[in-house]
Amino acid sequence: MRERPIERKEQKTLLLGLRALPAEFRRYLLGVGVFGAGDFSHSLLILYASRMLTPVHGAGWAATLAVALYTLHNCFSAASSYFSGWLSDHISHRKAVLAGSYGLAVATALLLCTGTGSLIWLGVIFILAGTYAGSKDALEDVVAASCAPKEQHGMAFGTLAAVNALGDFASSLLVGALWSAFNVETAFGVCAALFLAGAILILRLR
Repeated sequence: MRERPIERKEQKTLLLGLRALPAEFRRYLLGVGVFGAGDFSHSLLILYASRMLTPVHGAGWAATLAVALYTLHNCFSAASSYFSGWLSDHISHRKAVLAGSYGLAVATALLLCTGTGSLIWLGVIFILAGTYAGSKDALEDVVAASCAPKEQHGMAFGTLAAVNALGDFASSLLVGALWSAFNVETAFGVCAALFLAGAILILRLR
């Protein structure tokens, strides 16, 4: 009786796994990464609102209002996440919806550039920020799944999460540095430019 040779499975390294991802997915990661470079932590909005409201309402009341606005932000984020998830199940043009959420981020950043101390306009900013955040979180994985074959979803989702994590760190550092070194207009103007570039890259996906 002859022994049959044991087939050895090819060992794949992380680098080979990344290179094996489709070119379309790598272009998608570029769009997400550019957007993420400006997508600062939204807890920074509390600091922003507190500073803008303090001259009119005083430090204590301004802090209370800022936390209330952030609660409003979280409510819209949850609702937007649910609605975007439902929408992604019923339409095929998911990348357009994701680019639309990136467009809301552009509007949010431009409004932040104004340095407004109006409670109404701050409410609009927090609502827009929560809406785009919820939509983005719900749709990025969905679009990623459509850009990579099923057998590569593990690598695709892991890489996407890594890009988002790096973006979260870099963006908050960037905004904080620009705000400290220059002013609010410069910090959030750069964010608006990065958001717009990310939206354009997403729309250019096939």
